[in-house]
Amino acid sequence: MKYIVLIGDGMSDRPLAELNNKTCLQVAKTPNMDRLASEGVAGNVKTLPDGLPAGSDVANLSILGYNPKKYYTGRAPLEAASIGVKIGKDDVAYRCNLVTMKKVKKRIYLEDYSAGHIPTSEAAKLIREIDKRLGSSTIRFYSGVSYRHLMVWKKGKYRIDCIPPHDITGKEACDYMPMGDGEEVLWKMMEESGPVLEDHPVNRNRRKAGLKEANSIWLWGQGKRPSIPPFRQRYGLKGGLISAVDLMKGIGIYAGFKIINVKGATGYLDTNYEGKANAALRALKTLDLVYIHVASPDEASHNGDIKGKIKAIEDFDSKVLGVLLKGMERSVEDPTHRGGYRILLLPDHATPIDLKTHSREPVPFVIYPSPAGPKGPAEKKGKKVSYFDERIIKNKNLVFKEGYKLMDYFLGQ
Repeated sequence: MKYIVLIGDGMSDRPLAELNNKTCLQVAKTPNMDRLASEGVAGNVKTLPDGLPAGSDVANLSILGYNPKKYYTGRAPLEAASIGVKIGKDDVAYRCNLVTMKKVKKRIYLEDYSAGHIPTSEAAKLIREIDKRLGSSTIRFYSGVSYRHLMVWKKGKYRIDCIPPHDITGKEACDYMPMGDGEEVLWKMMEESGPVLEDHPVNRNRRKAGLKEANSIWLWGQGKRPSIPPFRQRYGLKGGLISAVDLMKGIGIYAGFKIINVKGATGYLDTNYEGKANAALRALKTLDLVYIHVASPDEASHNGDIKGKIKAIEDFDSKVLGVLLKGMERSVEDPTHRGGYRILLLPDHATPIDLKTHSREPVPFVIYPSPAGPKGPAEKKGKKVSYFDERIIKNKNLVFKEGYKLMDYFLGQ
């Protein structure tokens, strides 16, 4: 038996007046997702436990079968693992976004949490300059992907309330600065980053080209090094993970997965969808389970981009799921695939367009068995529907209030 977990990040939403009180998922043309729903079983799952951040880190730990209340320590340590930064047991890692601040009269607003989705090649130069000018024997900055970077504070403070920048787009920045023990260090880094970045050649060129400047850093998502047991130790399966996002790769590294990098995977609307699907099909020749994460619906949601989100969902359906289904159907006679396959499809969390950030409501899921596969417990319960969208949440037949229990159910354990 082969297993595929397919995550459309932030795909779930709320009804929008602009779409005649439908969601982007309801409006999008998704014949492949609808097929899975009609031939598999549907239910809903709460991936974000109360009391923890409403983030992809918490949600994806849940989906992978790890109780976040036990294993979650923060977002940034997971990203550190992805970019090869080792964290001492007393060190604290912070996510460091390159952002665009805009001054209106005497007030400063956070205009863009991603600095216009700045390319990694440009961002790396800016982070190197930040580390050179603001780094020290106790604080270092490390380059990641696009706007997503890292700060490590040796024996640092972490009991600080930090707000994700994508939660405050368009709002006055001073109302959302870090608060708590050690806040003054973070304030200093964030305030001093402005003059360092403003006159950098990268930003001079971006101004000339009419692009958003990366004129500040924003620190958040802090935590210490986690201790997560390997997925194979828990389930007896060899796993692989495909994502463009360092956070997801870091989770995969801690889970003991093979990290499968795909050329052209950007984490945005221009990502290489087909490349991810084809990489998964190749990986399944030697692995038991592949976890595929697609970030583009979430990115469109954070930008309030309705058309972009609909397109991202449709591309996810046709270019990822469609390619996967054709490939798996062709390969059921392959000796490495005999026994069939099973797919778990879901958003990791909701990211409503009108909020431009994550929300805590349950999300729909579908478990799809191949015709060649044996019927496990996941196919013996649940209500069949002819669509994959938020209406499935009303289905009370198959409900997981503790999201980390869904993986056991999916694997028939």
